[in-house]
Amino acid sequence: MEIIENDYLQVKVQEHGAELCSIVRKSDGKEFLWQADARYWKRHSPVLFPIVGALWKNEMRQDDAKYHLTQHGFARDMDFTVVHKTATEVSFILHSDENTLTKYPYEFELEISYRLIDETIKVMWQVRNLSGNTDMHFQIGAHPAFNFMDYDADAENQGYIKFDNSADTYKISVIGQKGCLNTTNGTLTAPDGSVEITRHTFDSDAIILENRQVQSVTLISRNYEPYLRVAFNAPVVGLWSPARDSFAPFVCIEPWYGRCDRENYEGEFSDKEWMQHLKPGSQFNAEYLIDIL
Repeated sequence: MEIIENDYLQVKVQEHGAELCSIVRKSDGKEFLWQADARYWKRHSPVLFPIVGALWKNEMRQDDAKYHLTQHGFARDMDFTVVHKTATEVSFILHSDENTLTKYPYEFELEISYRLIDETIKVMWQVRNLSGNTDMHFQIGAHPAFNFMDYDADAENQGYIKFDNSADTYKISVIGQKGCLNTTNGTLTAPDGSVEITRHTFDSDAIILENRQVQSVTLISRNYEPYLRVAFNAPVVGLWSPARDSFAPFVCIEPWYGRCDRENYEGEFSDKEWMQHLKPGSQFNAEYLIDIL
């Protein structure tokens, strides 16, 4: 476990999956990140690569070949190597190998970095195409889970989600069969950009907003106190918490450069919606921010 800290925050990141595991505010010792209790969800903040979500039948088809990739890809289950470390920043790297090439036919380098700036964690991704003369196609996304403020399993709600642009309705995509997108889009009603988090908010699985409808999501307590914001430039964002009879203690805010297949999709991997493309030797850069308010 690698630890970075400043006057405001202490952050822990593990080499397995280069996964963010803890965000503690020093002034009061409050933990903001879900602590991976397997009764609800066994992860903290996995990085999704080289796919986001599920492929139809877990199959990737590219250039007359077929590969098997399970939901969210393999990076979250692999060990990264620390390549840079200071008091307030740490970087991890993952290289393709013989095992990844059996699932995903590109040689790559994935670097994930975390930097503290006052009460903000900047999360940075770099993807490099090392596949000789071949274009590389991929997706990448975040899946951080944040604790509810003053969690109460018996409460009628756990607070609110607030979008930055304060619209009243948003177009959402709906998860259907086998973790893939249903062909019918839905509408999310959010007066002034605000969504109450009730025990039924995620009955239909994740809420997915595409086409950069929002660029930041703020969590607000039941007492209307903003306590955390995720800001991003990603084209897609997912919101998720396990749907149960009693509340799970967290909600995920997930900036994505990609998303799951549509139901029955059997086209080329490179033709998927929200696919990222890299020329040989080139590099993709993206970041998002976690602000403790």
